[in-house]
Amino acid sequence: MAPDREAGRVERTPAGATATSRPRARLDQPRPPRHRILPEWDPEAFGRLSERIARFLGTGRFIVWMTIVIIVWVLWNIFAPRDLRFDNYPFIFLTLMLSLQASYAAPLILLAQNRQDDRDRVNLEQDRKQNERSIADTEYLTREIAALRIGLGEVATRDWIRSELQDMVKELEERRDGHREHAVFPAERSRGRDVEDR
Repeated sequence: MAPDREAGRVERTPAGATATSRPRARLDQPRPPRHRILPEWDPEAFGRLSERIARFLGTGRFIVWMTIVIIVWVLWNIFAPRDLRFDNYPFIFLTLMLSLQASYAAPLILLAQNRQDDRDRVNLEQDRKQNERSIADTEYLTREIAALRIGLGEVATRDWIRSELQDMVKELEERRDGHREHAVFPAERSRGRDVEDR
């Protein structure tokens, strides 16, 4: 009897016992998409948007525009005709709007700061690795230069070779001059004897 794993039927194990099988997920195929209740969003795009908002909230332009909006709001609700006023004194709706703006601004600023901290951490890690590589390269070059200096100490320099050659030339000249004084060539001996014999 062939086991039917897809249907979840009872199958025989090698030991002869029975076990209910569960459908196994196939690893060679992607999972089917799950239906989610909450909407999905791109965290990177949301992070970039939060950084833009946080940058705008931290500028003088935002403060100027916020001040203008608040002044216009207050003046409108004081001097406009009664039928057109939408937020009478003590401006409860304005307070609600400012609280709402602050409650959204604080998390957006924190999110932007967290993203900046993450970027700074990555940059610091890269700088640390670069510094380690630079130190290792500098130590390697220092060792190589020290080895070259030690090697150059044993290598003959041009001045040393010149002085050695000059010493050898002087020695050869001294030997040649010394041999000229003491050496009598056979041809000269025979000439001398010939003259004496005559």
